[in-house]
Amino acid sequence: MKVLVVGNGGREHALAWKLLQSNQVEQVFCVPGNGGTASMANCQNIPLAVDDFPGIGNYCHHNGINLVVVGPEVPLAKGITDFLHNQGLKVFGPTRAGAQIEASKAWSKALMQEAGIPTAKAAVFTEAAAAKSYVTAQGAPIVVKADGLAAGKGVTVAETVEQAHSAIEAIFQGQFGSAGEFVVIEECLIGQEVSVLALTDGLTIRPLLPAQDHKRIGEGDTGDNTGGMGAYAPAPIATPEIMARVQTEVLERAIATLKAKGIDYRGVLYAGLMIAPNGDFKVLEFNCRFGDPETQVILPLLETPLEELILACVEQRLAQTPIAWKPGAAATVVAAAGGYPGEYEKGYVITGITQATATGVTVFHAGTTLNQQQEIVTNGGRVLNVTGTGANFAEAIAQAYKGLESIHFTGIYYRRDIGHRVKD
Repeated sequence: MKVLVVGNGGREHALAWKLLQSNQVEQVFCVPGNGGTASMANCQNIPLAVDDFPGIGNYCHHNGINLVVVGPEVPLAKGITDFLHNQGLKVFGPTRAGAQIEASKAWSKALMQEAGIPTAKAAVFTEAAAAKSYVTAQGAPIVVKADGLAAGKGVTVAETVEQAHSAIEAIFQGQFGSAGEFVVIEECLIGQEVSVLALTDGLTIRPLLPAQDHKRIGEGDTGDNTGGMGAYAPAPIATPEIMARVQTEVLERAIATLKAKGIDYRGVLYAGLMIAPNGDFKVLEFNCRFGDPETQVILPLLETPLEELILACVEQRLAQTPIAWKPGAAATVVAAAGGYPGEYEKGYVITGITQATATGVTVFHAGTTLNQQQEIVTNGGRVLNVTGTGANFAEAIAQAYKGLESIHFTGIYYRRDIGHRVKD
């Protein structure tokens, strides 16, 4: 089988890595891929943009591609699945209609309310004055969200009314482009966030291991939001009892409501939850794809071949396909460029990846590329994901940080407290 993976981040490197572990997958192609995918055996980067749908379709037809797996949300929101379906190709990822669940927070919130899914109280605004008035009346803390896709950075948890007003102004002034046409204002929930990624064929939906991301740039979960600075799985706070409720109160309700709207949703449905100290939970948001960096800790623990599960979703036979897991835990730490999530430079040579791998970690490339000398260099804000596994969290976390000691590039930054909630 030949598989084409769309995307160029750590998530896509992890998908390609996991797919190639199966003896049923002979080759993976990545569009456009990164320095890590370029360096793997039986993996080839294709220099096309993720939204070049005609180019991707032509490549698939001319090279005998059996399956397309879409990583990022942007091509899904633009309709890559619809386009490639019309060309007779098998695609893992929801259609454009289904991808609205991430592409529009307002649409997603309305779906949750219609489905009876527990979620935060919210209101949607199209102009700054009305949004500010609402915030003033509600008080702080309060959450301000840009409506559309903002690469994980369009959310402000405002501690004061003034901070919320500033966030509203920034969104309407175009900080997040077209994502700022609407603003969603939500109540601020207290607790711990957990990512529940589930696979679905539109009829059956099955959760993967719950994971916990670290979204803030600073240690102690402080500073600006990022795309994610590290993660671990399985998240202990998502107990079997909570996961059973998530299955019935969130996942099954969401799929049933999508189906009632005429949306045939096949792919990943990712529920971002806030779990309160008393065990109650609410859905913060839905995403329409694998999480990043959650994928980098979930897939190392997956026993079932990934392509079996993906094909079961595409061919609507997930109910007959079991999911098996390896024992233990996984943790990943993101090595970021200096300055991220703000301005940062690219092109710095990365050393020590081979030495790190020799310690037992898996290094997933995120923002990397090959230069003319065939050296791995930095090419993004989140540069590498260093993933450790072990019999428990202490082992997995220690392995990840041990691997990081070997890796160097100018300006390297990483949090030193990933997994701090489970170290005890």
